[in-house]
Amino acid sequence: MTEKTFIPASPSEDDYVAQVVAAEPPPLLSETDPFALFDDWFAEALKKEPNDANAMSLATVDETGLPDVRMVLLKGADRDGFVFYSNLGSAKGRELAANPQAALLFHWKSLRRQVRVRGTVTPTTAEEADAYFATRARPAQLGAWASEQSRTLPDRLALEKRIAEAGFRFGLGKVTRPPHWSGFRVVPRSIEFWRDRPFRLHERLLFETAPDGLGGGGWTTRRLFP
Repeated sequence: MTEKTFIPASPSEDDYVAQVVAAEPPPLLSETDPFALFDDWFAEALKKEPNDANAMSLATVDETGLPDVRMVLLKGADRDGFVFYSNLGSAKGRELAANPQAALLFHWKSLRRQVRVRGTVTPTTAEEADAYFATRARPAQLGAWASEQSRTLPDRLALEKRIAEAGFRFGLGKVTRPPHWSGFRVVPRSIEFWRDRPFRLHERLLFETAPDGLGGGGWTTRRLFP
């Protein structure tokens, strides 16, 4: 018989009480501007999260409707949406081409906070993709040329060979952005802010906007039961 995986026990009432005593109650979340609130939380995460504060899970669906999820890195966030970059031929790239809708999740464990985003997906401009690609380390740039992301890889040597070929191709010159590599922007229809509270009575604040810009593009807010 295989050994069972250890799952931590739920916190006891004493654990929760200690948590309440140790921390002052936070103010209620602002109900005015989801982007300003995200900027505040993200700035704090950059200071306190040990690794990759800009990491986010990206959920898409395949051609059968089966959900697919993976971690990617946020590379831009403003009132137009949340931006990340990838190989267009990857699983995520193909899925978004067929169904340009996605969900994001930021989980900042050290802050006991998360942000959920759902919306439509549009491509970034070529200029935006070029500008970001130029900031990447040269080996990462060569890797973007070499990798047929999500396709079957015979062995590690095959990838290293393709990287060497890309390096030979560009020599000491500038590595240009591959045509199969670009960016995506998730334009939010909803943004939910979640904050841990004792006894799992968490605080949830949901911002929603009408699809296709109906309703003047403003946001409505409502609080959700935990």
